[in-house]
Amino acid sequence: MIYTLASSVLAVLTFICLIPVVIFAVECISGSWSRGKRPATELQIRPPVAVLIPAHNEALGIAATLNSIRSQIRRGDRIVVVADNCDDETAEIARCEGAEVVERSDALKRGKGYALAAGIDYLRQAPPAIVVFVDADCQIAQGTLDALAANVLTFARPAQALNLQIAPPQAGFGLAIAEFAFRIKNHVRPLGLARLGLPCLMTGTGMALPWPLLERVDLATGHQVEDMKFGLDLACSGHAPRFCEEAMVTSFFPHSAEATETQRERWEGGHLAMMGYALRAFASPGVLRDIRYLCLLLDVLVPPLTLLGTAVVSMVFVSVVGALLGIGMLPLAIASATFLLFLFAVAASWVAFGTTVLPPASLLQVPRYVMSKVAKYPKMLLSGSDAGWVRTDRSGPR
Repeated sequence: MIYTLASSVLAVLTFICLIPVVIFAVECISGSWSRGKRPATELQIRPPVAVLIPAHNEALGIAATLNSIRSQIRRGDRIVVVADNCDDETAEIARCEGAEVVERSDALKRGKGYALAAGIDYLRQAPPAIVVFVDADCQIAQGTLDALAANVLTFARPAQALNLQIAPPQAGFGLAIAEFAFRIKNHVRPLGLARLGLPCLMTGTGMALPWPLLERVDLATGHQVEDMKFGLDLACSGHAPRFCEEAMVTSFFPHSAEATETQRERWEGGHLAMMGYALRAFASPGVLRDIRYLCLLLDVLVPPLTLLGTAVVSMVFVSVVGALLGIGMLPLAIASATFLLFLFAVAASWVAFGTTVLPPASLLQVPRYVMSKVAKYPKMLLSGSDAGWVRTDRSGPR
């Protein structure tokens, strides 16, 4: 009786672990499969675009960001920088670079969401057709504004550019792993969803929305992962974002190990909190009738890559122990299938997009790196979401 109960419980746990791996694998395999580039949507004449840049103490990098945008500006376009609770020269530098600047100071309502809301209020004086959100530490590739505008106008939905974070030159192995994981999250998986005709989540920068839609959304929030929640809110209201691979936004990982770890904990801790939000959302009436919203909720349920891999390996280990104790072979069969599926999805992503980031010779270092990060997750689970600006320290060579 006890062995039967233990076998059933373990089988249920392994099946629960299988669900996010199946979602992850479907996205990765679809995104990695070579099908050629989709034909880009082009506009000979496009309506005015406003690029909105929230900034908090970004004096070191704001000029480079504005330079990458200015070369793509057409007649009637605007660049608006919201200098939010800054105590450095961010506002002065932005003005010198030709941007319109909104200075905001509010000790209680701090955070990127509040800065974006202030920028939208400022744009209401002369609304543009489309607003593109770009973080102050990012640079955009040539053709990005045109590609995002064409996507929004063609499909009448928000668009999300390819958002990549790159390890600085001579960075260590840890940042190479982080860059690869970031590429899976922000390139492979959204591309896979797009190829399946499904929407993607917002990733915080490189987002483009039509002005009428912005009039109806609430951006004034200090939520830790406001971009992920924003994408879910848009999908819930019938405006699920589309992935626009032709547009690209890039930024560098921080140079210091401490800043990198702080950034990673913030992102992954916020993601874990959003997983709880997504689970609660399944209780909402009508959620199963909206396939786009449902797919994004399922996408949120996929944990960060390191945690997902750790859970998969742990279930295999526990299932092996259970089989040796005579509990049963079904949990081991499910756990083994889950492990193989996860490994295949990661391998497909690596072959398609990761060989330059992680050369084959470096793969032997992956298990040790993963184990060094596992101990961080209990702290993330127990800590709450921080409100307000949590600026990543990027001081160092650029």
